[in-house]
Amino acid sequence: MPASAAHVLLALSQLAPLELAENWDNVGLIVDPHPAGAAPALSRALCTVDLTEQTLAEAVAASVDLIVAYHPPIFEGLKRLRRGVPAERLIHELCLRGLTVYSPHTALDAAAGGMAEWLGAACGPGSLHPIVPAASSPELGAGRLVTLAEPLPLSEAIARIKQHLGLSQVRLAAPEGDALVRTLAVCPGAGGSLFQRVGQVDLLLTGEMRHHDVLARRARGTAVVLTDHTNSERGYLPLLAERLERACPGLEVRVSAADADPLCIV
Repeated sequence: MPASAAHVLLALSQLAPLELAENWDNVGLIVDPHPAGAAPALSRALCTVDLTEQTLAEAVAASVDLIVAYHPPIFEGLKRLRRGVPAERLIHELCLRGLTVYSPHTALDAAAGGMAEWLGAACGPGSLHPIVPAASSPELGAGRLVTLAEPLPLSEAIARIKQHLGLSQVRLAAPEGDALVRTLAVCPGAGGSLFQRVGQVDLLLTGEMRHHDVLARRARGTAVVLTDHTNSERGYLPLLAERLERACPGLEVRVSAADADPLCIV
């Protein structure tokens, strides 16, 4: 039996409480094409980092009712809806096909068991604390500072990061030698501005940072690992799908196969 839309939306808000989101973000129910109180039951959902024409086509082919798009497809004020503009055409198509879209973004980053905690486990077990504690829940918040239970050589830390994220390559800026990693700071996506609040650590792990920030950190003896933006996020989707399915009996949740970082190494 399909799950009610109200139950699924409640489950999503419990997995990623919206009050944890950054104030600049646009999270929650992004596209609701149904009249108030008339949302149908949901039987299939697709989890993706980005909602693109490719992932929308995948959703349509799979006959899903709900797309959980980690990045909100509407981020700033939408002033027009034109089929000739790709981003606007996506929203138009979603409404025509009756597809609901929900985006957890920074609320999921900050949540218990969320994306930042998952990324913080990349090098193994340790104690985790938010870089910026949330006002409503100081034990949660943006990013994570990690003190590993057992220090690792940098080479081993990098190997574990690759395995955790399912990547064959990452970008590395590091001081000379195979230093030990005891402490690290992590941020899904782009960590540059958040890392300005981080003191001295052995390793920074994120998707992208500014060139001069990387240089400055390396000069201070910190290794920097960059994965490209969504490669630091996508590996969490199977866990999100599993958690959502468990919370919503009757809802089948799949992870997008078409979703991919727009950058590749050639």
